[in-house]
Amino acid sequence: MGKIVISENVSLDGVVQDPVGTEGFRFAGWFDRLAGEDREAWAAVEYEEALGTEALLLGRRTYEWFLAQGWATRDGAWADRLRAVPKHVVSSTPGDLEWNSTVLKGDLVDAVSRLKQEVAGDVVLYGSGRVAHALIEHDLVDELRLMVCPFALGEGERLFGRTGAVKPLRLVGNRTVGTGIVRLTYRPVRHV
Repeated sequence: MGKIVISENVSLDGVVQDPVGTEGFRFAGWFDRLAGEDREAWAAVEYEEALGTEALLLGRRTYEWFLAQGWATRDGAWADRLRAVPKHVVSSTPGDLEWNSTVLKGDLVDAVSRLKQEVAGDVVLYGSGRVAHALIEHDLVDELRLMVCPFALGEGERLFGRTGAVKPLRLVGNRTVGTGIVRLTYRPVRHV
């Protein structure tokens, strides 16, 4: 059975909106402020995560961003790994997908529940804020890996939007990445 993992870059105040500057958000591109040692350390941790990933789960816009940023044609071990990993795309827009990808069909909750049964290992969700909210709301997330960047934005869409109930989490790991990033790993506490 698979494990659904949400892996996100978040600002210190929890914002996930437009980290690379493609959506027109007032603080668009905030993630690009990382440079030097922090950026290199971040990339090393992300590559390590990719090596342990059995499948990617992506919303349509995040999938298109991955393609637009050249991951499908980029050189190097990290890009090779991302190309090799099967990608499952949440989309209501019919169309052809590239890059070892399929569209999840039907109801999101049912489709992700089936995917969880079919994949043995980590199914990692990158970006895809609306999908992340839905998975959190329906208690389908097994682990959250948050790369907390040293920026407070004060506004913007956050990873945790409105929920129908309290979502208790337990910290199971923390790690300093570079000189300014902290990676926090949480797991839901299921029967509180």
